[in-house]
Amino acid sequence: MSRLKDAEGWRIPDGFFFRGVPGVSREIAEKLERVRPATLGQAGRIPGVTPAAVAVLDVYLRLGRGFDQK
Repeated sequence: MSRLKDAEGWRIPDGFFFRGVPGVSREIAEKLERVRPATLGQAGRIPGVTPAAVAVLDVYLRLGRGFDQK
């Protein structure tokens, strides 16, 4: 959980394709596509987006895409 707190300010790249992230449900991906959060913290505050989904996004961004930290 502390890792997620550390990642709250980390940016999600503009135009990020949430539906392409394995392990994130279609329902959550659609919510993220509609809202287009700028950071992982914002993503985690969207109603219905689970901490597990945010953790998957965190790992996916770290391994597959890279992003600007704070």
